[in-house]
Amino acid sequence: MKQTVLALMAVAALAVWGAPAPAYAVPPTATPSPGYDARLQEQRAAQRRHVEPALKPAPKHRGKKAPAH
Repeated sequence: MKQTVLALMAVAALAVWGAPAPAYAVPPTATPSPGYDARLQEQRAAQRRHVEPALKPAPKHRGKKAPAH
């Protein structure tokens, strides 16, 4: 009985010690990229300079014509 308990405790200790540590690496998509940031700022600046044309109001629709009879 004691040997079984000691064996289980040893396996548990090895499992805890050998467990992978949490990953602290940042995926490549989350790392800052100076070239991408510069293009993004250019694009946003260009969008701010672009002025939307004034929208014309839609033409009024006529109702159904009354029957001639």
